[in-house]
Amino acid sequence: MPAARDVAELVRLPAVLSVPGDALVGAAASGQLRGPGDLPRALGLSSASACFYLAGMALNDYADRELDAHERPERPIPSGRVSPRFALGLAGALTAAGTAAAVAADGRRALGVALPLAGAVWAYDFVFKPTPAGPLGMSVCRALDVLLGAGPQGARAALPQAAVVGAHTVAVTALSRHEVHGASERVGRAALAGTAAIALGAAVAIGSRSRSVLGRVAGAALLATYASSVGSAQAGVARDPSPGRIKRAVGAGIMGLMPLEGGLLAGSGAVAAGAAVASLWPVAKSLARRRAVT
Repeated sequence: MPAARDVAELVRLPAVLSVPGDALVGAAASGQLRGPGDLPRALGLSSASACFYLAGMALNDYADRELDAHERPERPIPSGRVSPRFALGLAGALTAAGTAAAVAADGRRALGVALPLAGAVWAYDFVFKPTPAGPLGMSVCRALDVLLGAGPQGARAALPQAAVVGAHTVAVTALSRHEVHGASERVGRAALAGTAAIALGAAVAIGSRSRSVLGRVAGAALLATYASSVGSAQAGVARDPSPGRIKRAVGAGIMGLMPLEGGLLAGSGAVAAGAAVASLWPVAKSLARRRAVT
C-alpha cells in the first residue's frame, strides 16, 4: 500500500479544489441553487465531480507511465512509490464512487450526465490525450462536469457557462502539452488572447443573466481577478516560453478556475456560493506550492 502523500501526489490533490465550482455553476445557471434547500443536491453533485476528477488524475499517470519513465521519472508510478495496478484500481473505485454520489444527490436521472462524464474521463486518458483532439477531449470532460450540476433537466440553461469552462480548459490543456520541451513565444500569445476572450465571454454570460447589482459587481471583480492572474502568467510565457515558465502558467490556469467560476456563480445570482468558491483559490495556491498540480 503506497503512502498517503504519494497517493495525494498521484491525484494532484490541491487541484481538486478547482472542481466543486463546476457543479455549482451548473446548478446556479439552471435555477437549482436558489436557497439552502438546494444545497444538499448541489454539494452532493460537487462531491461526485471531485471523485471523477481524482479518478482522471490517477488514470493520467497510469496511461502515461511509460512516457513518464523517460520524461518525468520523479512521478509516483515511474519512481516505484505507487504501482500501476494500484493507480488503475483507485481510478476505477473513484469512478464508481462518483457515479454513486451523483445518483444519491439527484436520483437516477443523474446518470444521463454522470455516465457520459465518466466515459469521457476514461476516453480522454486512454484514447484522445496523445492525439490532436486531446485538449478538446479534456474540455468535454470539464463542460460535462458543469452540466452534471444542471442535470439533464437543466442542461440547456447551463450551456453558456459550460462553454466558458470548456473553453478555458482547452486553453490550459493546449498549453500544458509544452511543459516538458517548451514552446515558441507565439504559444504564449495565443494562450493570453484566449484568456481575454474567455473573460469577455464570461462577462457576456453573466451580464445577460444577473438581476442584481451586487451579483454583477462581484461577478465582474472575480472575472477581472481571473483574467489578471491567469493572463499575467501567460504573458510570462509570451516573453520566455521555457518549460518552467509554461508549467507555472498551466498551474495558474488550473487555479484560475476558482475566480472564473466564482464570477459565473455571482453573476447567476448565487453570490454566496461564488464567494465560497473564490475563497478556495488562496487555499489551493498555498497547497500547490508544496504539491504539484500539473
